[in-house]
Amino acid sequence: MRDTIYCVLCVLLTLALVVLSGRYIIGDLWLLAFFESLQAHFSIACIVGALLAFAVKRHWYAVVLGIVGVALLVHSVIMLKEHSATAPAAAATPTYRLLSFNIDNDNFANGERIADLIIGSKADVVEVFEAQPLLSQMARLEQAYPYRIGCGAVTKDCDSLLLSTRPFQRQLIRNLSVLWQQRFFMAIIDFDGQSINFASAHLSKPYFDEFHEYELTVLYYILYWIKGPTILAGDFNASVIAPDMQKFLARAGLNHVFPEPSTWPIEAGAYGISIDHVFARPPLQLKSVKQIPDAMGSNHYGLMTEFTIAK
Repeated sequence: MRDTIYCVLCVLLTLALVVLSGRYIIGDLWLLAFFESLQAHFSIACIVGALLAFAVKRHWYAVVLGIVGVALLVHSVIMLKEHSATAPAAAATPTYRLLSFNIDNDNFANGERIADLIIGSKADVVEVFEAQPLLSQMARLEQAYPYRIGCGAVTKDCDSLLLSTRPFQRQLIRNLSVLWQQRFFMAIIDFDGQSINFASAHLSKPYFDEFHEYELTVLYYILYWIKGPTILAGDFNASVIAPDMQKFLARAGLNHVFPEPSTWPIEAGAYGISIDHVFARPPLQLKSVKQIPDAMGSNHYGLMTEFTIAK
């Protein structure tokens, strides 16, 4: 009986580790996208499984499986830190705030609460994704945020919404692919004499064929022509350790905080993964990115970001 349990555990662990190792063997493949974003989590599960197998039967193969799991976990942590930047000193000023939140298109029951959150946040700029539940709250939001893109302003669609307390110097709206329309916004806004590029992106899920990688490529080329301090927030539906995300961050010269707060699934709380991100390009610096602990009916947590500009 013990040998049978050991054999079953080792077979399952071997299959899991082979799938996790696919990125190193055959490269980036969209079929493995879900597992790639969860590499750290699955690696920990495999390490625990290997220890359990070794407890059932002390055999060298369980040790090998554990070593492979540790190697994958270590590389996951390295990738999570690879494009992180050192946060500026807490005393660095001036400090501005950005609120970003995928509120879920079907979350109409909480539209008023989310509007209360936005107004009470005192954020300088707000970027909302799947923003349909806020349509009924636009009159209230316009009092606090008189400048906007999305949900009837410039665009008819209400997937993405960008709100600002300050006027726009320039606006840019683009499609990232034929799968979804107008999921990239950018507004150039003056902050005390300094123009800042606020970019907003909502990408398709990475297991929708190769659309995710294609959209990241389009996003890179858009950002390539944008100069000056830039902050990009959005729902990327993938962790920064996904191969196409690693490539995108390296090419675009963007960085993020470490560790990033988890945003999905909300049931996992702080132990989930970050698929909603805030990226910055120097001289803009991220001071902090914090999870908004109340998801307010959404299947994502929102993020509150404080940032400054290095002189």
